[in-house]
Amino acid sequence: MNPNEQDPSEKVRNWWSTEIIDMRPGKIRIRGQNIEDLIGEISFIQMIWLMLRGSLPEPEQAKLMEAALVASVDHGPQAPAIAAARMAVSCGNSLNHALGSAVNMLGDVHGGSGEQCLELMQKANEMIDSGQDLEASVEKVIAGHRMTQGKYIPGFGHRFHKPVDPRAPRLMKLTSDAEAKNVVSGTYMRIGIQMQKHLSQGKSFGIAMNIDGATAVIFGELGFAPPLARGLFCLSRSVGILAHAWEQQNQGGRNKGPTPPEFRWNYTGNNPLD
Repeated sequence: MNPNEQDPSEKVRNWWSTEIIDMRPGKIRIRGQNIEDLIGEISFIQMIWLMLRGSLPEPEQAKLMEAALVASVDHGPQAPAIAAARMAVSCGNSLNHALGSAVNMLGDVHGGSGEQCLELMQKANEMIDSGQDLEASVEKVIAGHRMTQGKYIPGFGHRFHKPVDPRAPRLMKLTSDAEAKNVVSGTYMRIGIQMQKHLSQGKSFGIAMNIDGATAVIFGELGFAPPLARGLFCLSRSVGILAHAWEQQNQGGRNKGPTPPEFRWNYTGNNPLD
Protein backbone atom coordinates (compact mmCIF):
# COMPACT_ATOMS: atom_id res chain seq x y z
CA MET A 1 0.00 0.00 0.00
CA ASN A 2 1.22 3.48 -0.84
CA PRO A 3 2.37 5.11 2.43
CA ASN A 4 0.47 8.25 1.45
CA GLU A 5 -2.80 6.37 1.06
CA GLN A 6 -5.26 6.10 3.92
CA ASP A 7 -5.66 2.67 5.50
CA PRO A 8 -8.81 1.11 3.92
CA SER A 9 -10.35 0.21 7.28
CA GLU A 10 -9.82 3.77 8.52
CA LYS A 11 -11.30 5.12 5.29
CA VAL A 12 -14.42 3.06 5.91
CA ARG A 13 -14.63 4.27 9.53
CA ASN A 14 -14.37 7.89 8.41
CA TRP A 15 -17.02 7.50 5.70
CA TRP A 16 -19.80 8.31 8.21
CA SER A 17 -17.86 10.23 10.84
CA THR A 18 -20.14 11.67 13.51
CA GLU A 19 -20.01 13.46 16.83
CA ILE A 20 -23.55 12.33 17.67
CA ILE A 21 -23.34 8.67 18.61
CA ASP A 22 -20.73 6.10 19.56
CA MET A 23 -21.76 2.47 19.73
CA ARG A 24 -20.14 -0.86 20.49
CA PRO A 25 -21.66 -4.21 21.42
CA GLY A 26 -23.50 -3.62 24.68
CA LYS A 27 -22.63 0.10 24.75
CA ILE A 28 -24.37 3.19 23.36
CA ARG A 29 -23.28 6.76 23.97
CA ILE A 30 -25.18 9.83 22.73
CA ARG A 31 -23.00 12.94 22.60
CA GLY A 32 -20.63 11.22 25.02
CA GLN A 33 -23.29 10.19 27.54
CA ASN A 34 -24.35 6.61 28.21
CA ILE A 35 -27.86 6.00 26.91
CA GLU A 36 -28.85 4.27 30.16
CA ASP A 37 -27.96 7.47 32.03
CA LEU A 38 -30.33 9.45 29.78
CA ILE A 39 -33.27 7.06 29.74
CA GLY A 40 -35.79 8.10 32.39
CA GLU A 41 -33.67 11.09 33.36
CA ILE A 42 -34.21 13.59 30.54
CA SER A 43 -37.29 14.56 28.56
CA PHE A 44 -37.83 14.08 24.84
CA ILE A 45 -37.40 17.85 24.36
CA GLN A 46 -34.05 17.70 26.15
CA MET A 47 -33.08 14.77 23.94
CA ILE A 48 -33.91 16.74 20.79
CA TRP A 49 -31.74 19.62 22.02
CA LEU A 50 -28.91 17.26 22.96
CA MET A 51 -28.97 15.61 19.54
CA LEU A 52 -29.01 18.90 17.64
CA ARG A 53 -26.81 21.06 19.85
CA GLY A 54 -24.54 18.64 21.66
CA SER A 55 -25.52 19.73 25.16
CA LEU A 56 -28.54 19.75 27.43
CA PRO A 57 -30.71 22.88 27.54
CA GLU A 58 -31.44 24.85 30.64
CA PRO A 59 -34.92 24.00 32.01
CA GLU A 60 -36.42 27.32 30.86
CA GLN A 61 -34.93 26.89 27.38
CA ALA A 62 -36.48 23.43 27.14
CA LYS A 63 -39.83 24.82 28.32
CA LEU A 64 -39.86 27.50 25.61
CA MET A 65 -38.85 25.06 22.89
CA GLU A 66 -41.53 22.62 24.01
CA ALA A 67 -44.16 25.36 23.80
CA ALA A 68 -43.23 26.02 20.17
CA LEU A 69 -43.45 22.33 19.29
CA VAL A 70 -46.78 21.87 21.08
CA ALA A 71 -48.26 24.85 19.23
CA SER A 72 -47.33 23.45 15.81
CA VAL A 73 -48.69 19.91 16.16
CA ASP A 74 -51.89 20.11 14.10
CA HIS A 75 -54.04 22.37 11.97
CA GLY A 76 -56.84 20.10 10.83
CA PRO A 77 -57.53 17.67 7.97
CA GLN A 78 -57.80 20.53 5.48
CA ALA A 79 -54.05 21.12 5.85
CA PRO A 80 -52.43 19.49 2.78
CA ALA A 81 -49.96 17.32 4.70
CA ILE A 82 -52.64 16.02 7.07
CA ALA A 83 -55.00 15.36 4.17
CA ALA A 84 -52.25 13.47 2.36
CA ALA A 85 -51.69 11.24 5.39
CA ARG A 86 -55.39 10.41 5.67
CA MET A 87 -55.66 9.68 1.94
CA ALA A 88 -52.55 7.51 2.08
CA VAL A 89 -54.04 5.36 4.85
CA SER A 90 -57.34 5.05 2.99
CA CYS A 91 -55.37 3.68 0.03
CA GLY A 92 -54.09 0.81 2.18
CA ASN A 93 -50.75 2.26 3.22
CA SER A 94 -49.22 1.81 6.67
CA LEU A 95 -48.71 4.56 9.23
CA ASN A 96 -45.07 5.01 8.32
CA HIS A 97 -46.01 5.44 4.65
CA ALA A 98 -48.61 8.03 5.68
CA LEU A 99 -45.99 9.87 7.75
CA GLY A 100 -43.52 9.87 4.87
CA SER A 101 -46.11 11.04 2.34
CA ALA A 102 -47.20 13.89 4.59
CA VAL A 103 -43.79 15.10 5.75
CA ASN A 104 -42.57 15.16 2.16
CA MET A 105 -45.30 17.73 1.41
CA LEU A 106 -43.88 20.21 3.92
CA GLY A 107 -42.01 22.26 1.36
CA ASP A 108 -41.32 25.94 0.77
CA VAL A 109 -44.99 26.95 0.62
CA HIS A 110 -46.56 24.54 3.12
CA GLY A 111 -44.07 24.06 5.93
CA GLY A 112 -41.12 26.25 5.00
CA SER A 113 -42.35 29.66 6.15
CA GLY A 114 -40.78 29.35 9.59
CA GLU A 115 -37.35 28.84 8.08
CA GLN A 116 -37.86 31.71 5.63
CA CYS A 117 -39.15 34.02 8.37
CA LEU A 118 -36.19 33.26 10.61
CA GLU A 119 -33.84 34.07 7.73
CA LEU A 120 -35.44 37.52 7.46
CA MET A 121 -35.25 38.01 11.20
CA GLN A 122 -31.57 37.08 11.18
CA LYS A 123 -30.89 39.71 8.53
CA ALA A 124 -32.65 42.33 10.64
CA ASN A 125 -30.70 41.18 13.69
CA GLU A 126 -27.41 41.58 11.84
CA MET A 127 -28.38 45.14 10.91
CA ILE A 128 -29.28 45.90 14.52
CA ASP A 129 -25.97 44.44 15.70
CA SER A 130 -24.20 46.79 13.29
CA GLY A 131 -25.88 49.74 14.98
CA GLN A 132 -28.93 50.28 12.83
CA ASP A 133 -32.34 51.12 14.25
CA LEU A 134 -34.86 48.31 14.80
CA GLU A 135 -37.62 49.95 12.80
CA ALA A 136 -35.34 50.86 9.90
CA SER A 137 -33.76 47.39 9.85
CA VAL A 138 -37.14 45.67 9.65
CA GLU A 139 -38.31 48.05 6.94
CA LYS A 140 -35.18 47.36 4.83
CA VAL A 141 -35.48 43.59 5.24
CA ILE A 142 -39.14 43.56 4.22
CA ALA A 143 -38.53 45.87 1.27
CA GLY A 144 -35.62 43.74 0.10
CA HIS A 145 -37.64 40.56 0.34
CA ARG A 146 -40.53 42.05 -1.62
CA MET A 147 -38.22 43.19 -4.41
CA THR A 148 -37.06 39.64 -5.07
CA GLN A 149 -39.81 37.37 -3.71
CA GLY A 150 -43.07 39.31 -4.00
CA LYS A 151 -45.41 40.86 -1.48
CA TYR A 152 -45.95 37.82 0.77
CA ILE A 153 -43.82 37.93 3.93
CA PRO A 154 -43.41 34.47 5.49
CA GLY A 155 -44.60 34.18 9.06
CA PHE A 156 -47.38 36.75 8.77
CA GLY A 157 -50.99 36.60 7.62
CA HIS A 158 -53.34 33.64 7.76
CA ARG A 159 -56.21 32.57 5.55
CA PHE A 160 -58.27 31.29 8.50
CA HIS A 161 -57.14 33.21 11.55
CA LYS A 162 -57.93 36.89 11.12
CA PRO A 163 -56.91 39.20 12.68
CA VAL A 164 -55.19 36.94 15.26
CA ASP A 165 -53.67 33.48 15.08
CA PRO A 166 -54.49 32.28 18.63
CA ARG A 167 -51.16 30.49 18.94
CA ALA A 168 -48.96 33.53 18.39
CA PRO A 169 -49.91 35.76 21.36
CA ARG A 170 -49.43 32.88 23.79
CA LEU A 171 -46.00 32.07 22.36
CA MET A 172 -45.02 35.74 22.48
CA LYS A 173 -46.13 35.90 26.11
CA LEU A 174 -43.95 32.92 26.96
CA THR A 175 -41.04 34.49 25.11
CA SER A 176 -41.53 37.72 27.04
CA ASP A 177 -41.59 35.75 30.29
CA ALA A 178 -38.36 34.02 29.26
CA GLU A 179 -36.74 37.37 28.55
CA ALA A 180 -37.73 38.61 32.00
CA LYS A 181 -35.88 35.60 33.44
CA ASN A 182 -32.81 36.32 31.25
CA VAL A 183 -33.34 33.06 29.37
CA VAL A 184 -33.45 34.82 25.98
CA SER A 185 -32.48 38.28 24.78
CA GLY A 186 -35.88 39.27 23.40
CA THR A 187 -34.29 40.63 20.21
CA TYR A 188 -36.08 38.27 17.85
CA MET A 189 -39.34 38.88 19.66
CA ARG A 190 -38.99 42.62 19.12
CA ILE A 191 -38.08 42.06 15.48
CA GLY A 192 -41.17 39.89 15.01
CA ILE A 193 -43.44 42.42 16.70
CA GLN A 194 -41.99 45.23 14.59
CA MET A 195 -42.47 43.18 11.41
CA GLN A 196 -46.11 42.66 12.30
CA LYS A 197 -46.52 46.36 13.08
CA HIS A 198 -44.95 47.38 9.78
CA LEU A 199 -47.05 44.94 7.75
CA SER A 200 -50.25 46.06 9.53
CA GLN A 201 -49.85 49.73 8.62
CA GLY A 202 -52.89 50.93 6.71
CA LYS A 203 -54.82 47.69 7.30
CA SER A 204 -58.26 47.81 8.90
CA PHE A 205 -57.72 44.73 11.06
CA GLY A 206 -53.97 44.31 10.94
CA ILE A 207 -51.90 41.34 9.81
CA ALA A 208 -51.63 38.34 12.12
CA MET A 209 -48.31 36.91 13.15
CA ASN A 210 -48.94 33.26 12.37
CA ILE A 211 -47.52 30.08 13.88
CA ASP A 212 -44.50 30.18 11.55
CA GLY A 213 -43.64 33.71 12.63
CA ALA A 214 -44.11 32.96 16.32
CA THR A 215 -42.02 29.80 16.26
CA ALA A 216 -39.37 31.58 14.16
CA VAL A 217 -39.11 34.08 17.01
CA ILE A 218 -38.61 31.31 19.56
CA PHE A 219 -36.14 29.29 17.50
CA GLY A 220 -34.19 32.48 16.81
CA GLU A 221 -34.17 33.38 20.50
CA LEU A 222 -32.92 29.88 21.32
CA GLY A 223 -30.13 30.04 18.74
CA PHE A 224 -31.35 27.52 16.16
CA ALA A 225 -30.32 27.92 12.52
CA PRO A 226 -33.13 28.65 10.02
CA PRO A 227 -33.08 25.18 8.38
CA LEU A 228 -33.71 23.66 11.80
CA ALA A 229 -36.85 25.82 12.12
CA ARG A 230 -38.30 23.80 9.27
CA GLY A 231 -36.93 20.54 10.62
CA LEU A 232 -38.41 21.17 14.05
CA PHE A 233 -41.75 22.12 12.49
CA CYS A 234 -41.74 18.81 10.60
CA LEU A 235 -40.97 17.00 13.83
CA SER A 236 -43.86 18.72 15.60
CA ARG A 237 -46.38 18.32 12.79
CA SER A 238 -45.49 14.61 12.54
CA VAL A 239 -47.41 14.11 15.78
CA GLY A 240 -50.57 15.52 14.22
CA ILE A 241 -49.95 13.54 11.05
CA LEU A 242 -49.63 10.32 13.05
CA ALA A 243 -52.81 11.04 15.02
CA HIS A 244 -54.85 11.75 11.88
CA ALA A 245 -53.47 8.73 10.05
CA TRP A 246 -54.31 6.50 13.00
CA GLU A 247 -57.79 7.98 13.29
CA GLN A 248 -58.40 7.42 9.57
CA GLN A 249 -57.20 3.85 9.85
CA ASN A 250 -59.72 3.24 12.63
CA GLN A 251 -62.53 5.07 10.83
CA GLY A 252 -62.06 2.95 7.75
CA GLY A 253 -62.88 4.09 4.25
CA ARG A 254 -61.21 3.15 0.99
CA ASN A 255 -59.52 5.27 -1.65
CA LYS A 256 -60.62 8.57 -0.21
CA GLY A 257 -59.82 11.45 -2.49
CA PRO A 258 -59.72 15.13 -1.54
CA THR A 259 -63.49 15.51 -1.95
CA PRO A 260 -66.54 13.18 -1.73
CA PRO A 261 -67.09 11.38 -5.08
CA GLU A 262 -70.44 13.07 -5.75
CA PHE A 263 -68.69 16.44 -6.00
CA ARG A 264 -67.06 16.74 -9.41
CA TRP A 265 -64.31 19.07 -10.48
CA ASN A 266 -64.76 21.80 -13.08
CA TYR A 267 -63.79 20.69 -16.58
CA THR A 268 -62.51 23.65 -18.60
CA GLY A 269 -61.47 21.89 -21.79
CA ASN A 270 -63.27 21.31 -25.08
CA ASN A 271 -66.43 19.23 -25.50
CA PRO A 272 -67.69 19.00 -21.89
CA LEU A 273 -70.10 16.25 -20.91
CA ASP A 274 -73.76 17.23 -20.69
